Amino acid sequence: MSARSRVFIDEQNPFESVMSHFDEAAELLHLDPDIYRILRAPEREITLYIPVEMDDGRLQIFTGYRVQHNRARGALKGGLRYSPQVTLDEIRALAAWVTYKCAVVNIPFGGAKGGIVCDPDKLSRSELEKLTRRYTAELIDLIGPEKDVLAPDMNTDQMIMSWIMDTYSMHVRHTETAVVTGKPLELGGTRGWREAAGRGLLYIANETLKRFNLAPSQTRVIIQGAGVVGGTAARLMHEAGYRVIGISNSKGAAFNPQGLHVPEALDYVNKNRTFAGYKKAEFITNDEMLTSECEILLPAATEGQINSLNADQLKCKIIIEGANGPTTAQADPILKEKGIFVVPDILANAGGATVDYFEWVQNRMGYYWKEKDVIESLEYYMARAFSEVMAYCEKHNVWPRTAAYMLAIDRVAYDHKIRGIYA
Repeated sequence: MSARSRVFIDEQNPFESVMSHFDEAAELLHLDPDIYRILRAPEREITLYIPVEMDDGRLQIFTGYRVQHNRARGALKGGLRYSPQVTLDEIRALAAWVTYKCAVVNIPFGGAKGGIVCDPDKLSRSELEKLTRRYTAELIDLIGPEKDVLAPDMNTDQMIMSWIMDTYSMHVRHTETAVVTGKPLELGGTRGWREAAGRGLLYIANETLKRFNLAPSQTRVIIQGAGVVGGTAARLMHEAGYRVIGISNSKGAAFNPQGLHVPEALDYVNKNRTFAGYKKAEFITNDEMLTSECEILLPAATEGQINSLNADQLKCKIIIEGANGPTTAQADPILKEKGIFVVPDILANAGGATVDYFEWVQNRMGYYWKEKDVIESLEYYMARAFSEVMAYCEKHNVWPRTAAYMLAIDRVAYDHKIRGIYA
């Protein structure tokens, strides 16, 4: 677990990156070697080869994964993503991040993640449904409200969750809403779910500004990502008085140093799928936007966007990580040397996991909250977690990412110790 062993890691491998952060925190905690060995490996990795009869009669085999990382603190939970780029190492990393994210905000879940290697844009609705239902059926003995709760992720949505819920319910012979979160309201979803991750980022930004004695009106924000997470964060921060000067999607960015009219810019990109041609902002590349001057940079797109090649070019004071793993392990020392305050993903983007927990609780109670109650509870959980991570920063004289991992590992390790090892 030496610092030296963490230098030689593959920057493009997210699992190696998350394990690098884990090793650093474990070393500083003087983690028991036996607990270290338990926590460093996922509990279970499932690889599936899923046959689907395509619309033209061909049989196609898709590869799917489910990684169940750690159950010490309760039932597993984690998203399911569909993408041609899905790899087992990516799913391993994401499952570990969920374990630590849930521990940081202190909700009783462990981490899991799933993925299917496919291009959903090239599949019909019928093919997507067959793929989803067969994936669910193959995992039927390993998922459930007390075992592993699925949620939407990249390229999956409420419809996918409805198919999973229905398939599971048909197998167990009763309607079971708590097997997934992120469902339509009519099937047991929760109010405030769609905005949860973006709203959590707003609350983390508010707490961060208190440490820097800044007001929202003094704070220029650049957001990479205009989807559910980034777009929601942009809209809510604009409403709260922040000056959002840049928003991007995969095709490029709308940039206006005087501030964007965020609802208008988001309407434009939703209709046109690009910011090109939006007359109230300059259209620039993602790389140009990431290295523009601002107070808060909020990467809410994909992994590895801030890396050893561009970290020294950043001109922000604060990074609030809206995506999972947007900063590589090699970039962290560069950001630290530049004095950039990084609020890590396992704290910053935990709003989605927290409201997933609220939905699961409501499903199990059979009683559903008002949206106001969801929002107030989310703010409490996010502010409490931020305060606890900052306390670890001060107690151990470490930066926020290391502090967040130390807090999370402390909690998971404690539960392992008091539960013991079943043999």
